Amino acid sequence: MTTFIRLPASLLLVLLGAAAAVPAPGEVSDVADNGFTFRSAITVSVPPARAYAAMVDVGKWWGPDHTFSGDAANLSIEARPQGCWCERLPGGGGVRHLNVTFASPGKQIRFEGGLGPLQSMAVTGSMSWKFDPAEKGTTVEVRYAVGGYNPGGFKELAAAVDGVLRAQIERYKRYVETGKP
Repeated sequence: MTTFIRLPASLLLVLLGAAAAVPAPGEVSDVADNGFTFRSAITVSVPPARAYAAMVDVGKWWGPDHTFSGDAANLSIEARPQGCWCERLPGGGGVRHLNVTFASPGKQIRFEGGLGPLQSMAVTGSMSWKFDPAEKGTTVEVRYAVGGYNPGGFKELAAAVDGVLRAQIERYKRYVETGKP
């Protein structure tokens, strides 16, 4: 028997929305009754291969407050088709956050699935990280399109996901450029 921990929607939105106060590039570019799309573009001062490698090293830059275990070091990405963006849990458990559907080292990585609490909803998503050479490093484009059924629509959920992803992208940028998120 599988046991799921369900957070009240109001608590989930408070927890996810708390990150919205952290300034970072990105925005929900559209929201509808059946889903939303988040987009972000940043420039980092390293070549595409290093920017890609840093992204895949997710346990070094992702915020621990947005993990199930409370420790980002438990996160990992297997950067290959059917690979896992996974998290180890105490006692031998684990979480599959996203599945890798496309991996081109130094160029792009794409995932499918619902991050964190989105897993317990009737939604799925497609997240892409694209790494393009730029004059002073790499332009990193992040896109996360989420769709499905969510009672009450996606407006509040989109705002919460926006806050979390903007905060994580800012942590990623700092990690790539300084070695510390």
